[in-house]
Amino acid sequence: MAARGAEVIRIDAIWLAAEPLDMRAGTDTALARVVKVFGAARPHHAYLFANKSGTRMKVLVYDGLGIWLAARRLNRGRFVWSDSGSTDTVALNTEQLQALVTGLPWKTLTADHAIAVL
Repeated sequence: MAARGAEVIRIDAIWLAAEPLDMRAGTDTALARVVKVFGAARPHHAYLFANKSGTRMKVLVYDGLGIWLAARRLNRGRFVWSDSGSTDTVALNTEQLQALVTGLPWKTLTADHAIAVL
C-alpha cells in the first residue's frame, strides 16, 4: 500500500481572475462569476478570486460532481494579485499557487523556472 494519502480534490488547471469578488459571495454567486469570467466551470479546474484589498481569497473548484468553495485570509500583508488592466484571467502552475496563497510574489515563477518579470 502506498504511503501517499488519497487525493480528495484533483486539480488539473488553476485560473486566477483579475477582478475582485465580494467575499460575502457564496457558492452560487462565485459559480456565476466563474461562468461569466471564464465561460464555464470545467471539471478539475480551480478558480481564484480576491477581494479589493487583497487580504482575502476564495477558491472555487468543480470536481465533476459538485462544487467546493474555500476561503483564505491573511492576518498580515496582502496577496500579490494580477493587474486588472493586463488581462481578465491568468493561468497558474502549482508553484505559483503555493507562492500566491502564502502571500509571496508568484509572477516571477514560471514552469521552466526562468525569471520573466522583475
